[in-house]
Amino acid sequence: MNLKPTADVASLPIAKKADRWVRIIMFMVAVVTMGAIVVDYGFVLYPKEQALIEDIYLFAWWMFGVSYVWNLIYQWGVIKGKKIIFTVIWGLLWAAIGINNFVTIPGSSYWLTHRIPQVIVMFLFSVLEVSRGITNIINKRTNPAILMAAGFAFVIGFGAFMLLLPRSTQDGIVLPVVDAIFVSTSAVCVTGLTPVEIAEVFTTEGQIIIAMLIQIGGLGVMTITSFFALFFMGGSGLYNQFALRDLVGSETMSSLLSTLLSILAFTFIIEGIGALCIWFSIHGTLGMNLQEELFFSIFHAVSAFCNAGFSTLYRNLGNEAIMYGHNAFFLIISSLIVLGGLGFPILMNFKSILFYRLKTWGRSLLRKPKQPAFIHLTQLNTKIVLTTTLILIVLGSVGLALLEWNGAFAGLPVADKITQSIFNAIAPRTAGFISIDLTTFSLLSIMLYMGLMWVGGAAQSTAGGIKVNTLAVAWAGLVSVIKGKDRVVLFKRELSEDSIRRAAAVVFGSLLCVTGFFVALVALEPNLPARGLLFETISAFATVGSSLNISPQLGDYSKLLVSLLMFTGRVGFITLLMCFIKAEKTPHYRLPKDSVIIN
Repeated sequence: MNLKPTADVASLPIAKKADRWVRIIMFMVAVVTMGAIVVDYGFVLYPKEQALIEDIYLFAWWMFGVSYVWNLIYQWGVIKGKKIIFTVIWGLLWAAIGINNFVTIPGSSYWLTHRIPQVIVMFLFSVLEVSRGITNIINKRTNPAILMAAGFAFVIGFGAFMLLLPRSTQDGIVLPVVDAIFVSTSAVCVTGLTPVEIAEVFTTEGQIIIAMLIQIGGLGVMTITSFFALFFMGGSGLYNQFALRDLVGSETMSSLLSTLLSILAFTFIIEGIGALCIWFSIHGTLGMNLQEELFFSIFHAVSAFCNAGFSTLYRNLGNEAIMYGHNAFFLIISSLIVLGGLGFPILMNFKSILFYRLKTWGRSLLRKPKQPAFIHLTQLNTKIVLTTTLILIVLGSVGLALLEWNGAFAGLPVADKITQSIFNAIAPRTAGFISIDLTTFSLLSIMLYMGLMWVGGAAQSTAGGIKVNTLAVAWAGLVSVIKGKDRVVLFKRELSEDSIRRAAAVVFGSLLCVTGFFVALVALEPNLPARGLLFETISAFATVGSSLNISPQLGDYSKLLVSLLMFTGRVGFITLLMCFIKAEKTPHYRLPKDSVIIN
Protein backbone atom coordinates (compact mmCIF):
# COMPACT_ATOMS: atom_id res chain seq x y z
CA MET A 1 0.00 0.00 0.00
CA ASN A 2 1.42 3.35 -1.06
CA LEU A 3 1.11 6.11 1.51
CA LYS A 4 1.36 9.74 0.38
CA PRO A 5 3.70 11.84 2.53
CA THR A 6 1.95 14.15 4.91
CA ALA A 7 2.24 17.81 3.87
CA ASP A 8 4.49 19.90 6.09
CA VAL A 9 2.63 22.57 8.08
CA ALA A 10 4.88 25.31 6.68
CA SER A 11 3.89 24.38 3.12
CA LEU A 12 0.13 24.81 3.65
CA PRO A 13 -1.30 28.07 2.17
CA ILE A 14 -3.51 28.72 5.22
CA ALA A 15 -0.54 28.22 7.54
CA LYS A 16 1.55 30.68 5.52
CA LYS A 17 -1.18 33.32 5.77
CA ALA A 18 -1.53 32.64 9.49
CA ASP A 19 2.23 32.97 9.98
CA ARG A 20 2.23 36.28 8.12
CA TRP A 21 -0.46 37.64 10.45
CA VAL A 22 1.33 36.29 13.52
CA ARG A 23 4.51 38.09 12.41
CA ILE A 24 2.63 41.36 11.83
CA ILE A 25 0.86 41.18 15.21
CA MET A 26 4.07 40.27 17.05
CA PHE A 27 5.93 43.12 15.36
CA MET A 28 3.32 45.57 16.70
CA VAL A 29 3.39 43.94 20.15
CA ALA A 30 7.18 44.22 20.19
CA VAL A 31 7.08 47.91 19.24
CA VAL A 32 4.49 48.65 21.95
CA THR A 33 6.53 46.70 24.51
CA MET A 34 9.69 48.63 23.65
CA GLY A 35 7.74 51.87 23.99
CA ALA A 36 6.43 50.78 27.40
CA ILE A 37 9.97 49.96 28.55
CA VAL A 38 11.17 53.39 27.40
CA VAL A 39 8.35 55.15 29.29
CA ASP A 40 8.94 52.94 32.35
CA TYR A 41 12.64 53.81 32.30
CA GLY A 42 12.44 57.49 31.42
CA PHE A 43 9.63 58.87 33.57
CA VAL A 44 8.59 58.84 37.20
CA LEU A 45 5.15 57.21 36.98
CA TYR A 46 2.07 57.40 39.20
CA PRO A 47 0.59 54.12 40.51
CA LYS A 48 -2.14 53.97 37.83
CA GLU A 49 0.38 54.57 35.05
CA GLN A 50 2.73 51.98 36.52
CA ALA A 51 -0.14 49.48 36.67
CA LEU A 52 -0.85 50.11 32.95
CA ILE A 53 2.79 49.43 32.12
CA GLU A 54 2.65 46.18 34.10
CA ASP A 55 -0.49 45.15 32.19
CA ILE A 56 1.34 45.77 28.89
CA TYR A 57 4.24 43.62 30.10
CA LEU A 58 1.86 40.81 31.10
CA PHE A 59 -0.02 40.96 27.78
CA ALA A 60 3.26 40.96 25.86
CA TRP A 61 4.45 37.96 27.90
CA TRP A 62 1.35 35.97 26.89
CA MET A 63 1.74 37.01 23.25
CA PHE A 64 5.39 35.97 23.19
CA GLY A 65 4.27 32.61 24.58
CA VAL A 66 1.64 32.23 21.85
CA SER A 67 4.25 33.15 19.24
CA TYR A 68 6.66 30.59 20.70
CA VAL A 69 4.10 27.78 20.49
CA TRP A 70 3.13 28.79 16.95
CA ASN A 71 6.78 28.75 15.84
CA LEU A 72 7.16 25.23 17.27
CA ILE A 73 4.18 24.04 15.24
CA TYR A 74 4.93 25.98 12.05
CA GLN A 75 8.68 25.26 11.90
CA TRP A 76 8.74 21.81 13.50
CA GLY A 77 10.36 20.17 10.49
CA VAL A 78 13.14 22.74 10.10
CA ILE A 79 14.20 23.24 13.74
CA LYS A 80 17.67 21.72 13.86
CA GLY A 81 21.27 22.51 14.73
CA LYS A 82 21.81 25.71 16.66
CA LYS A 83 18.13 26.59 16.23
CA ILE A 84 17.21 23.77 18.66
CA ILE A 85 19.45 25.30 21.32
CA PHE A 86 18.03 28.77 20.72
CA THR A 87 14.44 27.45 20.83
CA VAL A 88 15.08 25.76 24.20
CA ILE A 89 16.73 28.88 25.63
CA TRP A 90 13.86 31.05 24.35
CA GLY A 91 11.31 28.82 26.08
CA LEU A 92 13.23 28.72 29.37
CA LEU A 93 13.59 32.51 29.42
CA TRP A 94 9.90 32.94 28.66
CA ALA A 95 8.95 30.59 31.53
CA ALA A 96 11.46 32.19 33.92
CA ILE A 97 10.17 35.74 33.57
CA GLY A 98 6.60 34.51 34.09
CA ILE A 99 7.32 32.91 37.48
CA ASN A 100 7.07 36.17 39.35
CA ASN A 101 3.67 36.91 37.78
CA PHE A 102 2.02 33.64 38.86
CA VAL A 103 4.15 31.81 41.44
CA THR A 104 5.89 33.08 44.57
CA ILE A 105 8.82 30.86 45.49
CA PRO A 106 10.40 31.46 48.92
CA GLY A 107 14.12 32.12 48.55
CA SER A 108 13.89 32.06 44.75
CA SER A 109 16.75 33.31 42.64
CA TYR A 110 17.23 37.06 42.08
CA TRP A 111 17.27 36.52 38.34
CA LEU A 112 13.87 34.80 38.42
CA THR A 113 11.94 37.24 40.60
CA HIS A 114 13.60 40.63 40.25
CA ARG A 115 11.91 43.06 37.86
CA ILE A 116 14.99 44.41 36.07
CA PRO A 117 16.09 41.07 34.55
CA GLN A 118 12.49 40.45 33.46
CA VAL A 119 12.34 43.78 31.65
CA ILE A 120 15.72 43.08 30.01
CA VAL A 121 14.46 39.73 28.71
CA MET A 122 11.23 41.33 27.45
CA PHE A 123 13.31 43.96 25.67
CA LEU A 124 15.44 41.22 24.09
CA PHE A 125 12.32 39.41 22.86
CA SER A 126 11.04 42.68 21.39
CA VAL A 127 14.35 43.46 19.64
CA LEU A 128 14.36 40.00 18.05
CA GLU A 129 10.79 40.43 16.76
CA VAL A 130 11.56 43.89 15.38
CA SER A 131 14.73 42.53 13.73
CA ARG A 132 12.67 39.77 12.14
CA GLY A 133 10.25 42.38 10.78
CA ILE A 134 13.06 44.53 9.41
CA THR A 135 14.63 41.48 7.79
CA ASN A 136 11.32 40.65 6.09
CA ILE A 137 11.26 44.19 4.70
CA ILE A 138 14.81 43.71 3.39
CA ASN A 139 13.74 40.50 1.69
CA LYS A 140 11.09 42.44 -0.29
CA ARG A 141 13.96 43.69 -2.48
CA THR A 142 14.03 47.10 -0.91
CA ASN A 143 16.71 49.40 -2.32
CA PRO A 144 19.72 48.84 0.03
CA ALA A 145 20.55 52.57 -0.10
CA ILE A 146 17.03 53.51 1.05
CA LEU A 147 17.11 50.79 3.68
CA MET A 148 20.42 51.97 5.13
CA ALA A 149 19.33 55.61 5.21
CA ALA A 150 15.96 54.73 6.76
CA GLY A 151 17.64 52.52 9.36
CA PHE A 152 19.98 55.28 10.50
CA ALA A 153 17.14 57.82 10.48
CA PHE A 154 14.98 55.58 12.67
CA VAL A 155 17.75 55.02 15.22
CA ILE A 156 18.51 58.76 15.28
CA GLY A 157 14.85 59.59 15.95
CA PHE A 158 14.56 56.95 18.66
CA GLY A 159 17.82 58.12 20.23
CA ALA A 160 16.65 61.74 20.27
CA PHE A 161 13.45 60.65 22.03
CA MET A 162 15.49 58.73 24.62
CA LEU A 163 17.72 61.75 25.28
CA LEU A 164 14.63 63.91 25.87
CA LEU A 165 13.46 61.68 28.72
CA PRO A 166 13.66 63.39 32.15
CA ARG A 167 16.02 60.75 33.57
CA SER A 168 18.50 61.32 30.74
CA THR A 169 19.29 64.90 31.76
CA GLN A 170 20.40 66.52 35.00
CA ASP A 171 17.81 68.01 37.36
CA GLY A 172 16.56 71.38 36.22
CA ILE A 173 17.84 70.98 32.65
CA VAL A 174 15.36 70.80 29.79
CA LEU A 175 17.11 69.71 26.62
CA PRO A 176 15.78 71.49 23.50
CA VAL A 177 14.45 69.13 20.83
CA VAL A 178 16.91 70.47 18.24
CA ASP A 179 19.85 69.76 20.57
CA ALA A 180 18.53 66.24 21.25
CA ILE A 181 18.35 65.57 17.49
CA PHE A 182 21.83 67.05 17.03
CA VAL A 183 23.43 64.92 19.78
CA SER A 184 21.59 61.76 18.69
CA THR A 185 22.65 62.29 15.07
CA SER A 186 26.22 62.97 16.17
CA ALA A 187 26.28 59.76 18.26
CA VAL A 188 24.68 57.46 15.66
CA CYS A 189 26.83 58.94 12.90
CA VAL A 190 29.86 58.56 15.25
CA THR A 191 30.79 62.21 14.81
CA GLY A 192 31.24 63.82 18.23
CA LEU A 193 29.99 67.34 17.51
CA THR A 194 27.75 68.58 20.30
CA PRO A 195 26.16 71.95 21.14
CA VAL A 196 26.05 71.07 24.87
CA GLU A 197 28.51 69.76 27.44
CA ILE A 198 27.92 66.01 27.78
CA ALA A 199 29.27 65.97 31.35
CA GLU A 200 27.07 68.84 32.55
CA VAL A 201 23.79 68.11 30.72
CA PHE A 202 23.36 64.33 30.75
CA THR A 203 23.05 61.94 33.67
CA THR A 204 24.79 58.59 33.77
CA GLU A 205 21.68 57.09 32.15
CA GLY A 206 21.83 59.67 29.37
CA GLN A 207 25.51 58.95 28.80
CA ILE A 208 24.74 55.22 28.62
CA ILE A 209 22.17 55.97 25.90
CA ILE A 210 24.80 57.98 24.00
CA ALA A 211 27.27 55.07 24.31
CA MET A 212 24.64 52.64 22.98
CA LEU A 213 23.89 54.94 20.03
CA ILE A 214 27.61 55.17 19.29
CA GLN A 215 27.91 51.37 19.34
CA ILE A 216 24.91 50.94 17.03
CA GLY A 217 26.23 53.63 14.67
CA GLY A 218 29.72 52.13 14.66
CA LEU A 219 28.56 48.60 13.86
CA GLY A 220 25.83 49.70 11.45
CA VAL A 221 22.08 49.12 11.63
CA MET A 222 22.01 46.49 8.86
CA THR A 223 24.88 44.57 10.45
CA ILE A 224 23.08 44.29 13.79
CA THR A 225 19.62 43.40 12.46
CA SER A 226 21.02 40.89 9.97
CA PHE A 227 23.08 39.27 12.71
CA PHE A 228 19.89 38.69 14.70
CA ALA A 229 18.19 37.30 11.61
CA LEU A 230 21.00 34.92 10.66
CA PHE A 231 22.14 33.78 14.10
CA PHE A 232 19.02 33.77 16.26
CA MET A 233 16.39 33.09 13.60
CA GLY A 234 18.36 30.57 11.56
CA GLY A 235 18.39 32.32 8.21
CA SER A 236 17.54 35.27 6.02
CA GLY A 237 16.39 35.93 2.51
CA LEU A 238 18.80 35.52 -0.38
CA TYR A 239 18.46 39.16 -1.46
CA ASN A 240 19.22 40.31 2.09
CA GLN A 241 22.28 38.07 2.25
CA PHE A 242 23.66 39.43 -1.05
CA ALA A 243 23.19 43.03 0.17
CA LEU A 244 24.77 42.24 3.53
CA ARG A 245 27.69 40.39 1.93
CA ASP A 246 28.62 43.55 0.00
CA LEU A 247 28.14 45.66 3.12
CA VAL A 248 30.44 43.71 5.44
CA GLY A 249 32.94 42.58 2.81
CA SER A 250 32.34 38.84 3.10
CA GLU A 251 34.01 36.85 0.33
CA THR A 252 31.33 34.14 0.05
CA MET A 253 27.73 33.58 1.07
CA SER A 254 28.72 30.60 3.22
CA SER A 255 31.08 32.75 5.30
CA LEU A 256 28.52 35.52 5.89
CA LEU A 257 27.50 34.44 9.39
CA SER A 258 31.10 33.81 10.43
CA THR A 259 32.00 37.26 9.10
CA LEU A 260 29.25 38.87 11.19
CA LEU A 261 30.35 36.93 14.26
CA SER A 262 33.95 37.98 13.65
CA ILE A 263 32.93 41.64 13.33
CA LEU A 264 31.09 41.52 16.65
CA ALA A 265 33.90 39.56 18.28
CA PHE A 266 36.57 41.98 17.04
CA THR A 267 34.51 44.94 18.23
CA PHE A 268 33.81 43.72 21.75
CA ILE A 269 37.23 42.14 22.32
CA ILE A 270 39.11 45.25 21.20
CA GLU A 271 36.80 47.54 23.17
CA GLY A 272 37.10 45.28 26.22
CA ILE A 273 40.91 45.21 26.11
CA GLY A 274 40.93 48.95 25.45
CA ALA A 275 38.66 49.63 28.42
CA LEU A 276 40.90 47.53 30.67
CA CYS A 277 44.03 49.38 29.49
CA ILE A 278 42.33 52.75 29.99
CA TRP A 279 41.32 51.75 33.52
CA PHE A 280 44.90 50.80 34.40
CA SER A 281 46.14 54.13 33.01
CA ILE A 282 43.71 56.32 34.98
CA HIS A 283 43.09 54.24 38.12
CA GLY A 284 43.31 56.41 41.24
CA THR A 285 44.25 59.59 39.33
CA LEU A 286 40.92 61.26 38.49
CA GLY A 287 39.24 61.31 41.88
CA MET A 288 36.62 58.75 40.82
CA ASN A 289 35.38 55.69 42.66
CA LEU A 290 35.74 52.23 41.10
CA GLN A 291 32.30 52.27 39.44
CA GLU A 292 32.92 55.70 37.91
CA GLU A 293 36.36 54.64 36.66
CA LEU A 294 34.94 51.51 35.00
CA PHE A 295 32.16 53.49 33.30
CA PHE A 296 34.68 56.13 32.18
CA SER A 297 36.92 53.41 30.71
CA ILE A 298 34.13 51.57 28.89
CA PHE A 299 32.57 54.77 27.50
CA HIS A 300 35.87 56.06 26.13
CA ALA A 301 36.87 52.67 24.70
CA VAL A 302 33.57 52.50 22.78
CA SER A 303 33.82 56.13 21.72
CA ALA A 304 37.43 55.72 20.54
CA PHE A 305 37.05 52.42 18.65
CA CYS A 306 33.87 53.66 16.95
CA ASN A 307 35.68 56.93 16.11
CA ALA A 308 32.95 58.95 17.82
CA GLY A 309 34.96 61.47 19.86
CA PHE A 310 32.46 61.83 22.73
CA SER A 311 33.82 62.18 26.26
CA THR A 312 32.21 62.26 29.69
CA LEU A 313 34.76 64.87 30.84
CA TYR A 314 34.10 68.59 30.85
CA ARG A 315 35.89 70.15 27.83
CA ASN A 316 36.46 66.70 26.34
CA LEU A 317 40.02 65.35 26.73
CA GLY A 318 41.34 68.87 27.25
CA ASN A 319 40.18 68.58 30.85
CA GLU A 320 43.07 69.36 33.22
CA ALA A 321 42.43 66.14 35.16
CA ILE A 322 43.44 64.01 32.15
CA MET A 323 45.50 66.42 30.08
CA TYR A 324 48.74 66.26 32.08
CA GLY A 325 50.65 63.15 33.11
CA HIS A 326 48.43 60.71 31.17
CA ASN A 327 50.42 60.03 28.01
CA ALA A 328 49.62 56.32 28.24
CA PHE A 329 45.91 57.16 28.17
CA PHE A 330 46.27 59.26 25.00
CA LEU A 331 48.31 56.54 23.27
CA ILE A 332 45.69 53.90 24.18
CA ILE A 333 42.92 56.11 22.78
CA SER A 334 45.02 56.69 19.65
CA SER A 335 45.49 52.93 19.19
CA LEU A 336 41.75 52.30 19.50
CA ILE A 337 41.03 55.04 16.95
CA VAL A 338 43.47 53.51 14.47
CA LEU A 339 42.07 49.99 14.95
CA GLY A 340 38.51 51.23 14.46
CA GLY A 341 39.56 53.24 11.41
CA LEU A 342 41.28 50.33 9.66
CA GLY A 343 37.99 48.66 8.76
CA PHE A 344 36.57 45.22 9.47
CA PRO A 345 37.83 43.65 6.19
CA ILE A 346 41.38 44.53 7.23
CA LEU A 347 40.86 43.01 10.69
CA MET A 348 39.42 39.90 9.01
CA ASN A 349 42.54 39.69 6.84
CA PHE A 350 44.67 39.98 9.99
CA LYS A 351 42.74 37.03 11.44
CA SER A 352 43.31 34.94 8.30
CA ILE A 353 47.04 35.70 8.34
CA LEU A 354 47.29 34.87 12.06
CA PHE A 355 45.43 31.58 11.71
CA TYR A 356 47.53 30.62 8.68
CA ARG A 357 50.79 31.36 10.56
CA LEU A 358 49.61 29.45 13.64
CA LYS A 359 48.58 26.47 11.50
CA THR A 360 51.95 26.51 9.73
CA TRP A 361 53.77 26.69 13.06
CA GLY A 362 51.67 23.84 14.46
CA ARG A 363 52.36 21.63 11.44
CA SER A 364 56.10 22.25 11.75
CA LEU A 365 56.02 21.27 15.44
CA LEU A 366 54.12 18.06 14.65
CA ARG A 367 56.35 17.45 11.61
CA LYS A 368 53.37 17.23 9.30
CA PRO A 369 53.51 18.07 5.57
CA LYS A 370 53.47 21.80 4.95
CA GLN A 371 50.14 23.34 3.92
CA PRO A 372 49.90 24.99 0.48
CA ALA A 373 51.66 28.37 0.50
CA PHE A 374 49.66 31.52 -0.23
CA ILE A 375 51.73 34.11 -2.04
CA HIS A 376 49.11 36.84 -1.70
CA LEU A 377 47.94 36.19 1.85
CA THR A 378 47.93 39.93 2.53
CA GLN A 379 45.11 41.44 0.46
CA LEU A 380 45.53 44.51 -1.75
CA ASN A 381 43.10 46.52 0.41
CA THR A 382 45.14 45.68 3.51
CA LYS A 383 48.36 46.92 1.88
CA ILE A 384 46.68 50.12 0.69
CA VAL A 385 45.04 50.90 4.04
CA LEU A 386 48.11 50.15 6.20
CA THR A 387 50.51 52.05 3.94
CA THR A 388 48.31 55.11 3.49
CA THR A 389 47.35 55.20 7.19
CA LEU A 390 50.99 55.03 8.27
CA ILE A 391 51.98 57.80 5.84
CA LEU A 392 49.17 60.08 7.06
CA ILE A 393 49.99 59.46 10.74
CA VAL A 394 53.70 60.16 10.23
CA LEU A 395 53.18 63.24 8.06
CA GLY A 396 50.45 64.57 10.37
CA SER A 397 52.49 64.01 13.54
CA VAL A 398 55.66 65.57 12.14
CA GLY A 399 53.72 68.47 10.59
CA LEU A 400 51.88 69.33 13.81
CA ALA A 401 55.06 68.98 15.88
CA LEU A 402 56.94 71.38 13.61
CA LEU A 403 54.09 73.88 13.41
CA GLU A 404 52.96 73.84 17.07
CA TRP A 405 56.06 72.86 19.07
CA ASN A 406 56.42 76.43 20.36
CA GLY A 407 52.81 77.35 19.61
CA ALA A 408 49.80 75.41 20.89
CA PHE A 409 52.13 72.81 22.50
CA ALA A 410 54.29 75.43 24.25
CA GLY A 411 54.69 74.82 27.97
CA LEU A 412 54.24 71.06 27.71
CA PRO A 413 57.06 68.64 28.56
CA VAL A 414 58.85 67.09 25.56
CA ALA A 415 57.15 63.71 26.07
CA ASP A 416 53.74 65.41 26.19
CA LYS A 417 54.51 67.40 23.02
CA ILE A 418 55.37 64.21 21.13
CA THR A 419 52.28 62.44 22.47
CA GLN A 420 49.98 65.34 21.60
CA SER A 421 51.47 65.57 18.11
CA ILE A 422 50.68 61.90 17.48
CA PHE A 423 47.26 62.11 19.12
CA ASN A 424 46.22 65.23 17.20
CA ALA A 425 47.35 63.64 13.93
CA ILE A 426 45.21 60.54 14.60
CA ALA A 427 42.12 62.15 16.16
CA PRO A 428 41.04 63.99 12.97
CA ARG A 429 40.72 60.58 11.20
CA THR A 430 37.94 60.59 12.32
CA ALA A 431 37.49 60.50 16.08
CA GLY A 432 37.40 64.20 16.89
CA PHE A 433 38.60 64.00 20.50
CA ILE A 434 39.88 67.40 21.60
CA SER A 435 42.90 67.68 23.89
CA ILE A 436 44.28 71.05 22.76
CA ASP A 437 42.01 74.03 22.08
CA LEU A 438 42.03 74.10 18.27
CA THR A 439 41.52 77.87 18.24
CA THR A 440 45.14 78.16 19.43
CA PHE A 441 46.41 76.32 16.31
CA SER A 442 48.02 78.28 13.49
CA LEU A 443 46.33 78.63 10.10
CA LEU A 444 48.66 76.05 8.55
CA SER A 445 47.85 73.57 11.34
CA ILE A 446 44.12 74.13 10.80
CA MET A 447 44.57 73.49 7.07
CA LEU A 448 46.49 70.27 7.82
CA TYR A 449 43.76 69.29 10.28
CA MET A 450 41.04 69.85 7.68
CA GLY A 451 42.96 67.77 5.14
CA LEU A 452 43.23 64.87 7.59
CA MET A 453 39.53 65.16 8.40
CA TRP A 454 38.54 65.11 4.73
CA VAL A 455 40.51 61.91 4.09
CA GLY A 456 39.27 60.04 7.18
CA GLY A 457 39.81 56.31 7.76
CA ALA A 458 39.41 53.13 5.72
CA ALA A 459 36.40 51.84 3.81
CA GLN A 460 33.91 49.67 5.75
CA SER A 461 35.25 51.00 9.04
CA THR A 462 33.78 53.10 11.83
CA ALA A 463 35.52 56.16 10.39
CA GLY A 464 34.21 58.74 7.93
CA GLY A 465 35.77 60.95 5.27
CA ILE A 466 36.40 60.00 1.65
CA LYS A 467 38.48 57.04 2.98
CA VAL A 468 42.16 56.25 2.54
CA ASN A 469 41.28 53.65 -0.11
CA THR A 470 39.78 56.40 -2.26
CA LEU A 471 42.76 58.69 -1.70
CA ALA A 472 45.21 55.95 -2.69
CA VAL A 473 43.31 55.09 -5.89
CA ALA A 474 42.92 58.76 -6.84
CA TRP A 475 46.65 59.36 -6.21
CA ALA A 476 47.59 56.31 -8.26
CA GLY A 477 45.39 57.62 -11.08
CA LEU A 478 47.16 60.99 -10.95
CA VAL A 479 50.58 59.34 -11.06
CA SER A 480 49.41 57.15 -13.96
CA VAL A 481 48.36 60.24 -15.98
CA ILE A 482 51.61 62.07 -15.20
CA LYS A 483 53.68 59.07 -16.35
CA GLY A 484 51.57 58.66 -19.48
CA LYS A 485 50.36 55.15 -18.63
CA ASP A 486 47.06 53.76 -19.89
CA ARG A 487 46.35 51.78 -16.72
CA VAL A 488 46.44 52.39 -12.96
CA VAL A 489 48.66 50.12 -10.85
CA LEU A 490 49.04 49.79 -7.07
CA PHE A 491 51.31 47.23 -5.37
CA LYS A 492 51.81 45.40 -8.67
CA ARG A 493 48.08 45.07 -9.20
CA GLU A 494 46.13 46.72 -12.01
CA LEU A 495 43.07 48.46 -10.59
CA SER A 496 39.65 47.91 -12.13
CA GLU A 497 37.95 50.72 -14.01
CA ASP A 498 35.04 50.48 -11.56
CA SER A 499 37.36 51.29 -8.62
CA ILE A 500 38.84 54.26 -10.50
CA ARG A 501 35.38 55.61 -11.44
CA ARG A 502 34.11 55.23 -7.89
CA ALA A 503 37.15 56.99 -6.44
CA ALA A 504 36.68 59.93 -8.83
CA ALA A 505 32.95 60.08 -8.02
CA VAL A 506 33.57 60.04 -4.25
CA VAL A 507 36.22 62.79 -4.43
CA PHE A 508 34.08 65.03 -6.66
CA GLY A 509 30.90 64.26 -4.68
CA SER A 510 32.57 65.10 -1.36
CA LEU A 511 33.83 68.45 -2.66
CA LEU A 512 30.39 69.23 -4.07
CA CYS A 513 28.68 68.29 -0.79
CA VAL A 514 31.09 70.23 1.43
CA THR A 515 30.87 73.31 -0.80
CA GLY A 516 27.08 73.29 -0.89
CA PHE A 517 26.65 72.92 2.87
CA PHE A 518 29.38 75.47 3.58
CA VAL A 519 27.64 78.09 1.41
CA ALA A 520 24.34 77.33 3.17
CA LEU A 521 25.94 77.69 6.62
CA VAL A 522 27.57 81.00 5.66
CA ALA A 523 24.17 82.26 4.50
CA LEU A 524 22.50 81.17 7.75
CA GLU A 525 25.30 82.37 10.06
CA PRO A 526 26.76 85.56 8.51
CA ASN A 527 28.11 86.73 11.90
CA LEU A 528 30.28 83.66 12.49
CA PRO A 529 33.81 83.40 11.01
CA ALA A 530 33.93 81.65 7.64
CA ARG A 531 37.03 79.66 8.65
CA GLY A 532 35.17 78.19 11.63
CA LEU A 533 32.12 77.35 9.50
CA LEU A 534 34.29 75.64 6.86
CA PHE A 535 36.03 73.64 9.59
CA GLU A 536 32.64 72.70 11.06
CA THR A 537 31.35 71.65 7.63
CA ILE A 538 34.29 69.34 6.90
CA SER A 539 34.18 67.97 10.44
CA ALA A 540 30.46 67.13 10.14
CA PHE A 541 30.78 65.64 6.64
CA ALA A 542 33.75 63.46 7.66
CA THR A 543 31.99 62.54 10.95
CA VAL A 544 34.98 63.82 12.92
CA GLY A 545 33.53 65.95 15.71
CA SER A 546 36.30 68.53 16.04
CA SER A 547 35.21 72.15 16.19
CA LEU A 548 36.58 75.66 16.52
CA ASN A 549 33.95 76.28 19.24
CA ILE A 550 31.33 76.92 16.56
CA SER A 551 28.74 74.23 17.43
CA PRO A 552 27.28 75.97 20.55
CA GLN A 553 26.90 79.24 18.58
CA LEU A 554 24.82 77.79 15.76
CA GLY A 555 21.15 78.65 15.42
CA ASP A 556 18.42 76.00 15.30
CA TYR A 557 18.25 75.88 11.51
CA SER A 558 22.04 75.62 11.29
CA LYS A 559 22.05 72.79 13.83
CA LEU A 560 19.50 70.89 11.76
CA LEU A 561 21.58 71.54 8.64
CA VAL A 562 24.73 70.22 10.34
CA SER A 563 22.73 67.21 11.58
CA LEU A 564 21.72 66.51 7.97
CA LEU A 565 25.37 66.84 6.92
CA MET A 566 26.49 64.36 9.60
CA PHE A 567 23.80 61.96 8.41
CA THR A 568 24.97 62.44 4.80
CA GLY A 569 28.57 61.81 5.76
CA ARG A 570 27.76 58.61 7.68
CA VAL A 571 25.39 57.10 5.13
CA GLY A 572 27.40 58.36 2.19
CA PHE A 573 26.71 61.17 -0.28
CA ILE A 574 26.66 58.76 -3.23
CA THR A 575 24.44 56.33 -1.30
CA LEU A 576 21.90 59.07 -0.56
CA LEU A 577 21.80 60.10 -4.21
CA MET A 578 21.10 56.47 -5.09
CA CYS A 579 17.97 56.67 -2.91
CA PHE A 580 16.44 59.26 -5.22
CA ILE A 581 17.94 58.39 -8.60
CA LYS A 582 16.77 55.16 -10.17
CA ALA A 583 19.56 52.88 -11.33
CA GLU A 584 19.68 52.26 -15.06
CA LYS A 585 20.55 48.94 -16.62
CA THR A 586 23.77 48.85 -18.61
CA PRO A 587 22.87 48.43 -22.31
CA HIS A 588 24.33 45.50 -24.20
CA TYR A 589 25.52 47.74 -27.02
CA ARG A 590 28.44 50.21 -26.98
CA LEU A 591 28.32 53.77 -28.36
CA PRO A 592 31.14 55.17 -30.52
CA LYS A 593 34.11 56.36 -28.46
CA ASP A 594 35.53 59.87 -28.67
CA SER A 595 38.03 61.99 -26.75
CA VAL A 596 37.41 65.13 -24.70
CA ILE A 597 40.08 67.83 -24.53
CA ILE A 598 41.46 67.96 -20.96
CA ASN A 599 43.97 70.68 -20.00
